[in-house]
Amino acid sequence: MKTPVKHTIGEEALLGLLQKAGPQASQTLKSINERGLPTRRVEAWHYTDLRNLLKNYPDVGSSNEATAKTAMATCKIGLPGITLPIINGGYHPELATTLPQKILVASQCQTQDWGEIAKDDAIGLMNMGLASDGLTIIVNENALIEDRICLSHIMTDTKSAATRHRVKIGAGASLTLMERHLTANRVAAVTNTVCDLEVGDRSIVTWVIDQQMCDLATRFGQLNVNLGANAELTILILNSGGKLVRQEINVEVTGEGSELNIRGVNLIGEGAHIDVTTRLDLRVPDTVSNEIFRNVVVGNGHGVFQGLINVASIAQKTDARMACNSLLLSDASEFSAKPELEIFADDVQCAHGATVSDIDEDQLFYLMARGIPEKQSRELLITAFVAEVFESLEVEQIGEVLNERIDNWLSNNG
Repeated sequence: MKTPVKHTIGEEALLGLLQKAGPQASQTLKSINERGLPTRRVEAWHYTDLRNLLKNYPDVGSSNEATAKTAMATCKIGLPGITLPIINGGYHPELATTLPQKILVASQCQTQDWGEIAKDDAIGLMNMGLASDGLTIIVNENALIEDRICLSHIMTDTKSAATRHRVKIGAGASLTLMERHLTANRVAAVTNTVCDLEVGDRSIVTWVIDQQMCDLATRFGQLNVNLGANAELTILILNSGGKLVRQEINVEVTGEGSELNIRGVNLIGEGAHIDVTTRLDLRVPDTVSNEIFRNVVVGNGHGVFQGLINVASIAQKTDARMACNSLLLSDASEFSAKPELEIFADDVQCAHGATVSDIDEDQLFYLMARGIPEKQSRELLITAFVAEVFESLEVEQIGEVLNERIDNWLSNNG
């Protein structure tokens, strides 16, 4: 006889929200009620014991135009472009920037056609049960969009929000999209955002995830990508806030001749737990992929990187590389790295590696011997360690903003 799961306080709060969410939440409600949230026994969540880490799941948030205006004024966007504001989980078209004719944006109040969701996909399950808003963005074929499109997610209260976005990039298009996740106040908000991205053949796309929520907030994020032939996709990730963060990147490469670059920096502060998990499924020949992550952990922060590259038997001539390098700046800091390769083809170039270290004492002494104070010397060395990730960006303004974010974090935590 199967023993019923004894739910935690966080699970009970989540189940209560799912019960109020209606028929769309039935599958999620059944799954979490029977199995609970993932623990260390679930391989995909081995380093992020969600059942014990998730302490609460507050009621769903809401906002009116006045709240949205205040939130946007409080959280400076920092980059020119097209702003699509999502405040407390709700889209505010009245405050959105005018769109070029080559882009169609529509609000999807009810999410449908979820497809099959794996048992260990806790983010997808929670999103399926709770998402009530999101955007569908369609970019025309051969459209060259110079202005950046920014999905600005802002939370103002200790509430929860779940959104799902669908983005379809036409063949031959070129543009940059940003997800920004912020808290207007120091609140214990919980957010869940899933983005489904289809990149058409010959397209050139940059997707930026900039997460800078406060040190009480929880964020679950998932980016699911289908990459077409001869397309170029660059994914940039910067985590510089949050108490509990899990960002998943799932890419299915289905077009020959494509190029994928994933670059990330995780700045993990006191008491924070930040997990980035990536999965690349390479299904066709002649593709290139590169992943590089740099992580800085202070205090008793805990970071996680899990990276899986799966090369199918048909995917000959694959060139796939992955590197994860971490700096631990205190004895209490932790970082768990799990790079994996699953190769079923025989004519490939694949490599992965992971390192963990502290600041080089010889380099620190060199700078201090030239009159630079210790704190500033440490910040210079840390900046040099993470700067490589964004220094080669073709979009210079984005690189400047991301580096500024790094500098601000280091001044408070370095």
